Amino acid sequence: MENNLTEIEKYIIQRVKEIRKANNLTQEQLSLKLDKGVGFIGDIESSSKNAKYNIKHLNEIAKIFNCSPKDFWPDKAL
Repeated sequence: MENNLTEIEKYIIQRVKEIRKANNLTQEQLSLKLDKGVGFIGDIESSSKNAKYNIKHLNEIAKIFNCSPKDFWPDKAL
């Protein structure tokens, strides 16, 4: 089943995934740090689901990784 995510949504999901892995956090660990269910990040990173981050999620993830929410966005429009 193909998802209906836009290119920018896919880009942000991939960037968060890269930063998550660089910080040695599992999907489950990041989900729990966000006070979400254990499958929250897995659903978002799954290519078969339409789950995605919202602005609040990205702000909270930036706090966890001690970075800027801008770090999840491309330098130029896609």
